[in-house]
Amino acid sequence: MFSKTNKKERIDSEQREQYEYARARVKQKKRLMQHFIVFLVGSLLLIIINPVLGIGNDFFITNWFVWAILIWAFLFLIHVFNVFIMNSFMGKEWEDRQLEKLKAKQAARISELQQKVDSELQLPELKKNKPSNPLPPDVQ
Repeated sequence: MFSKTNKKERIDSEQREQYEYARARVKQKKRLMQHFIVFLVGSLLLIIINPVLGIGNDFFITNWFVWAILIWAFLFLIHVFNVFIMNSFMGKEWEDRQLEKLKAKQAARISELQQKVDSELQLPELKKNKPSNPLPPDVQ
């Protein structure tokens, strides 16, 4: 009201969609970094717990912390693969193409069902010569 410019920028739907996609990607990458930090801290903790403190020496596997770290590293690599590799193959464009394919299939199926209903259910044709009178016969 008191500002010198009365510009109100409106974000169109395409820009909004791009913004939401970028925001989701940033969130994915942020979670990946959090996973990496937790992986490093957890690995250090496992190394301190088993060889340094000697906790878990009576387990079936003597160096169990190595296996725990390897399994966790494998899960972290799956997470990296999902964020960087799979997202490029199955990103926003891929989703849009799949949605268009599904909508086309759905429209084809609907038209097929409509034709089937039309062929099975023949509606009686109205006589064109006789005018239709909505009033009952005794009112005329």
